[in-house]
Amino acid sequence: MKEMLYDAQEQAPSLEDTVASIVDRYFTKFDETFFQFCDKELTKINTFYSEKLAEAIRKYANLKSELDASRQLQTTHGLRRRKHIQGILKRDQDYKVAVSHTRKIHDLKLAFSEFYLSLILLQNYQTLNFTGFRKILKKHDKLIITESGAEWRQGHVEAAVFYTSKDVERLIGETETCFTTELEGGNRQKAMKRLRVPPLGDQQNPWTTFRVGLFSGVFLVLVVVAVMTAFFTNHESSWKPALRMYRGSFLVILCLFLLGINTYGWRSSGVNHVLIFELDPRNHLSHQQLLEVAGGFSVLWGISVLCYLFSDYIYIPVFASPLALVGFIVLYVINPFRILHHKARFWLLKLLWRIATAPFHYVGFADFWLADQLNSLTMVLLDFEYMVCFYAFEVDWLAKTGNDGVCIHTHPSLAIRAFVACLPAWFRFAQCLRRYRDTRHRFPHLVNAGKYSTSFFVVALSAINGHYKVDHGEDAIQSNPFFYLWVVAAFISTCYTLTWDIKMDWGLLDKNAGENRFLREEVVYAYKGYYYFAMVEDLILRFAWTLTVTVGESGFLHNELLKTILASLEVFRRFVWNFFRLENEHLNNCGQFRAVRDISVAPIDASDQDLLITMMDEEDGVTNRHKGDKRKWGTRKKKDTTLNLERVEEEQEEM
Repeated sequence: MKEMLYDAQEQAPSLEDTVASIVDRYFTKFDETFFQFCDKELTKINTFYSEKLAEAIRKYANLKSELDASRQLQTTHGLRRRKHIQGILKRDQDYKVAVSHTRKIHDLKLAFSEFYLSLILLQNYQTLNFTGFRKILKKHDKLIITESGAEWRQGHVEAAVFYTSKDVERLIGETETCFTTELEGGNRQKAMKRLRVPPLGDQQNPWTTFRVGLFSGVFLVLVVVAVMTAFFTNHESSWKPALRMYRGSFLVILCLFLLGINTYGWRSSGVNHVLIFELDPRNHLSHQQLLEVAGGFSVLWGISVLCYLFSDYIYIPVFASPLALVGFIVLYVINPFRILHHKARFWLLKLLWRIATAPFHYVGFADFWLADQLNSLTMVLLDFEYMVCFYAFEVDWLAKTGNDGVCIHTHPSLAIRAFVACLPAWFRFAQCLRRYRDTRHRFPHLVNAGKYSTSFFVVALSAINGHYKVDHGEDAIQSNPFFYLWVVAAFISTCYTLTWDIKMDWGLLDKNAGENRFLREEVVYAYKGYYYFAMVEDLILRFAWTLTVTVGESGFLHNELLKTILASLEVFRRFVWNFFRLENEHLNNCGQFRAVRDISVAPIDASDQDLLITMMDEEDGVTNRHKGDKRKWGTRKKKDTTLNLERVEEEQEEM
């Protein structure tokens, strides 16, 4: 709309070349066109606002109905809170009702939080559009030297439904009152603390950014020094045990670093991981903090590796360094003091406990998501098992060698390692059975459990294959039937998991995808190439195990080095998987973990709103700030799209 004003001013006849009446007729004709365009935009804004308001009223009525039904259920069954006889209640029907009611209240709190956020967005929509009209009409009067813009604003904009309506303000007040009285026991401070939080507005700390950069630079230097040192020090007899012990901690640090990138991608693209993971909106780790923790541990990892390489020169036992590193990481996680991200660490420990006791707990999104991460970190568990065995039975503190064989190439060790390798798959298998028990839905939960059960066959056949090699030698592959059975089982498991990744976890290959061919109807990330790349990448890395059959069995690359490469690639595959799994959950609530489906794609916070208002005063006006950086914005293809910042910007741009 500013361009219309500037073009009209530039193309207007000059008073020096023509009479004033012609100039007046030119601007009168322009005003007619300009105000017709304003009226068209005003109608569009009113229509959009009315649709969203009607949707909000329906949602509020549904939430109230759900809340009333929950309260009625509580009254009907006469819930009793008798913690001292909880063991008796577990055998009573009232206990089951109490557990169900507690979970229902928790879901309703999340649903009200999401709904409250949508109301705040709609209120911002009102403010921004009125401000946009006021500023553009003020500029119109200033450039054309008239008062028709102010008159049009008073007659049309100030009388428009989106400006005069107080329904959103009323709904906000009713939501706050209902949430306070019904869900927080009248504690308004606690209620508003939960409601009035912008879930994606992470504040960046410059010192945290500095530390991330510092740790990254120091780590790169340490890696270069370690690589150069490895060529000039002799650790030929101890490098394999050291590799196994350093590999696990490296994979954990790599996973944490990539999770920081995941968090940044979700936040910048509008995938609301805060609500999906049910995190405390006021107190959770940002992407900067995750990168900082990963950077700090990477520096410690690099220092520990150098201590191992220079152990002869600094007079410490060669295997003391990896033990100290892992010990420090474990102490950091279980540290009971309220320092060093205390809440985040105990949130993690709580989830790990729930995963370890999966059949006995309700399974939330964060529970199964973290268990999936553990399935990609199986090598970490195996390396930790090896470390325990090594320091218990093999280590010689005064020598530079370890008796490589007791913890790897014996029948008991192969059995123990097979048990450890099955644990991540068992956790997810048990969670799927628990989900079936809670929902009684055979699909997808039993089918998903079947997917994880294939891992048991793969691990079992791999262990039997290892036993066969111990008894008959490494060269007996041609006569080893268990090797071929393992290959067949691994192929079937890989096809199963690959199909589930793409079709179920990501929701792609939807036949109703429309113009998003082979994808789905709604996508968040801007470039479709991201999705096609992810599908091809998942296919390649899912079948990366075939390298153990070709490269590994041929002896072209040492088996431990190959395992390290494949484990790192699996962590990277899970990193890519995280982006699209969270996106699918965000858009479609495919796991049915949330009480309602709708979460806004990109909530507008105070800084964004102030920036938009400031940009209205600039010469170029408000343009889509992310056209040049499409990575930050996705597209919503459904008619019933959620209000988001991009839509607000487009509305302003058209003005």
